[in-house]
Amino acid sequence: MCSDFWAWSLTTQLLGIAQLNSATFTQKRKFIVKLGKMLHQYGTPAFRLEAHLMEVATHLGLKSSFVMSPTSVTFVIWTDGHEEEYTHVARVEPGDHDLGSLANTDDVVNRMLAGELTVTEADECLDKIQTAESPYSRWQMALAFAVSGGAFAMLMGTSWSDVIWSGIISILVYLFILWSEHSKRVTHMLEPMVAIASAIAACAVSAYIDPQLNIRLVVLSAIIVFIPGLALALGFAELSARHLVSGTARVMDAFMLLFKLYFGAFLGISIGFYLFGQTDFVQPDPIPKWTAWLAILLLCLSLVVIFKTKLKHTPWCITSGFIAYAVSVSAAIYFDYALGTFAGAFAVGIFSNIFNRVENAPASIVTMKGLIVLVPGSKTYIGLNSLIEGQSFVMADHIGQQTFLIFMSLVAGLIFANVALPPKKSL
Repeated sequence: MCSDFWAWSLTTQLLGIAQLNSATFTQKRKFIVKLGKMLHQYGTPAFRLEAHLMEVATHLGLKSSFVMSPTSVTFVIWTDGHEEEYTHVARVEPGDHDLGSLANTDDVVNRMLAGELTVTEADECLDKIQTAESPYSRWQMALAFAVSGGAFAMLMGTSWSDVIWSGIISILVYLFILWSEHSKRVTHMLEPMVAIASAIAACAVSAYIDPQLNIRLVVLSAIIVFIPGLALALGFAELSARHLVSGTARVMDAFMLLFKLYFGAFLGISIGFYLFGQTDFVQPDPIPKWTAWLAILLLCLSLVVIFKTKLKHTPWCITSGFIAYAVSVSAAIYFDYALGTFAGAFAVGIFSNIFNRVENAPASIVTMKGLIVLVPGSKTYIGLNSLIEGQSFVMADHIGQQTFLIFMSLVAGLIFANVALPPKKSL
């Protein structure tokens, strides 16, 4: 019985290899180009994307070279003896994180390499993934934005008033995102516009409804989805992997996005104070410290929807967030805060690689949630506010130094994790 199974398994593998080899050069290179553009569209870092495409090309019996950056992609594909060679260069837009489509795309590649799909069938499956509708409705997405804003305010240890209003104003931010889907002009100005609208709304609430509102913190919480902390971390990770062009471009893009958000918030608060006046801030009672654990749960659940993650991966994503927070906080008790972040990133990296091996899915699906709990994008924003206005709206000493050390700790933690437990696949 056992020998029959192994014979069947071997036969299936040989048939799969034969199907891959029977595909024409044109079919193979079209599939690789389409796959590369889709993975780029879903926010895959350059060093992972290039390594993954080279693995796929090698399995298809081709030689290849790739150069990926946030705004351009270059494919060079050829056969062993250079009988056929193909070069493709395209201008692309920076990708957004769509972890559900990333998982589905990776599953198609796995099935093709296992011989379950021909190259043509796999190409058709990629077309279906591209045209598939979002797994979450707009109402679910609006709720996720509200929860993410409120959860971040809760994580910052502010008041219940700030938590509630951060969630409400986050829905306003999502309305602008819906508007941008139908207007290119709004798309180009989306980041400063959401910051301006959030700031004016927060000033109005402070003047007429709730003087206990911490305006700047509520604005930051409402636009937290746009804060490019994760993009900065990925940019530094690309630089550490010697992908200098892509890493530099990603870091500079993140800094420009941060500047646009801060200017929008600064302008919006100025307009709000002019329209509604500036009220005396009434210091509220802080929320209990145990709410930080509730905030992690809510934040991870909201990110599952915002990043369009598959429901079956949700328990892994929530666990990643809790591991990141628990390990970093525990380590910070005995070491420096930056070393606590290193420990958290290392633990998240190990857990993500375990997920990669168990589920045979991209490790980044789980890594993203843990990194967002750890990344100091909000601290960069707070530091920018302290530099320009000379004041900080939360207690934070040496914030610029802390931010830099935390970024370095994040990158180092992930590198050490990949050495300690290498992922099963490059993606």
